[in-house]
Amino acid sequence: MSDPKFVDENRDPKSMTGEDDKDVEALARPYPVGTNEELDDVSVQKGDLLGQEHTDPVLNAKMHLVNDAIDEIGFTGYHWKLFVLNGFGYAVDSLILLIQSIIATQAAYEFNPSFTRGMTIAVYVGMLTGALFWGLTADIIGRKFAFNFSLLICSIFAIVAGASPNWYVLGLFVCLSAFGGGGNLVLDTAVFLEYLPSKNQWLVTLMAAWWGLGQLVAGLFAWAFLPNYSCDSVETCTYENNKGWRYVWYANGALVFVMSIARITVIKLRETPKFLIGEGKDEQVIETLQFIANKYNRPCSLTLERLQACGVTGAANGIGLDVHAKSRFSFKEVGVHLKGLFASRKLGLSTSLIWFSWLLIGLAYPLYNVFLPTYLATRGAEFGEQSQSVYWRNYAIANLCSIPSPVLAGYMCRSPWFWGRRGTMIIGALVTMAFFFAYTQNIYYGTLYAYTPEVLPSAHRGTGNGIAIGLNRVMGILSAVIATVADTSTPVPIYICAALYIVMAAVACAFPYEPMGRRSS
Repeated sequence: MSDPKFVDENRDPKSMTGEDDKDVEALARPYPVGTNEELDDVSVQKGDLLGQEHTDPVLNAKMHLVNDAIDEIGFTGYHWKLFVLNGFGYAVDSLILLIQSIIATQAAYEFNPSFTRGMTIAVYVGMLTGALFWGLTADIIGRKFAFNFSLLICSIFAIVAGASPNWYVLGLFVCLSAFGGGGNLVLDTAVFLEYLPSKNQWLVTLMAAWWGLGQLVAGLFAWAFLPNYSCDSVETCTYENNKGWRYVWYANGALVFVMSIARITVIKLRETPKFLIGEGKDEQVIETLQFIANKYNRPCSLTLERLQACGVTGAANGIGLDVHAKSRFSFKEVGVHLKGLFASRKLGLSTSLIWFSWLLIGLAYPLYNVFLPTYLATRGAEFGEQSQSVYWRNYAIANLCSIPSPVLAGYMCRSPWFWGRRGTMIIGALVTMAFFFAYTQNIYYGTLYAYTPEVLPSAHRGTGNGIAIGLNRVMGILSAVIATVADTSTPVPIYICAALYIVMAAVACAFPYEPMGRRSS
């Protein structure tokens, strides 16, 4: 069989008429089920990252046209708004995670619980269930609902957490707040990525700087309230003299509430074109792209006729895969999306290695933070004056140092000198290990956050990303258990964590896809 003609991604989209339309139509022509020889020859330009996986040639052809249209429109003010508003989700995830650790000691003084690490488990359980719930629903009903409401849920329970009457209720509200905040993180990268022109995809890595900003805000609120409104011990602690941790929840919850309102009022998000393509809603795809193009006076030559000429996506065309089960709200629906993440050998390898990487860093990151303070204290480390004010000031300054790493990672992942995303993760992991974590770990973390959605197929991106982050949260729960039963003064866990980063570098070497210079599907 002769090679099919391809749509030239370097040609002006306005010139793609006549014979080019026939090329796309020929590309998407359905073959009989099971004719693998024909399927092996059906692909789109190598510029589309997953375009040659042959899971659905019609969907690949349509995705190629949508990518062309997004590139033709270019980067607009709409994308800047998404960068900021989606960045809120990054910030809130780190904010909620740090707040529970910041206030845990003071809340324990007041409530005197039998299990002091309960808040850590509560926040990770909430983030685990949130990642899975919002990730799956994003592939079932779309990205828009989670984008609009997950932060609102987070903010409500964060505010209520400040009024908790006992340790158990506090744990419940922390868990529910994390359910909204942690689940939102699954959508931040997906929504932003699915609107971005290909040359700007590196901004998904840069967006991790918002994670550091969230840590900084948490540290600043702790510095503002805890030194002056906290008790010193269980014996002296009362509700009246220990309101600092409650003020921290109130302030952070109010800030997240403002962010959630901004998401609804500033952007008025439309469903992403790449999700709509998988749903077969070609008319809405054109409407969304034309809306952005018209609003910012940009060209968009893609028409409904050109999309429809490619054929019908999914099982209806005889060769594609279903993107949904007969009943969307069923276990079979989950199976469909899991199957889609392993639709080819290469895609299955990529998915497995990504999930394994999230497991590794999910264990190394919290374990290091759990064991390091005790390890340093038992080795005679001197920190000088340790008043509450100085302590929380230094804490805020230290968190400020977590912002530059994602900025550096954003530069590295777009530069051929650092071998793209995979090279950035390799370098980030090894440098982190060499410097014994410092704040260079955010180079690897930030790049992995961006890399994960880039190499997942759009129809199953929410599920794959949700499971990845969910596995990370499972290891966070495990770290709290380990810290409870293990000797925190031994150096062994520190060295194990460093060794895990070597393994992460090796896994990054084995990733089969490199997104630099390629367009996500």
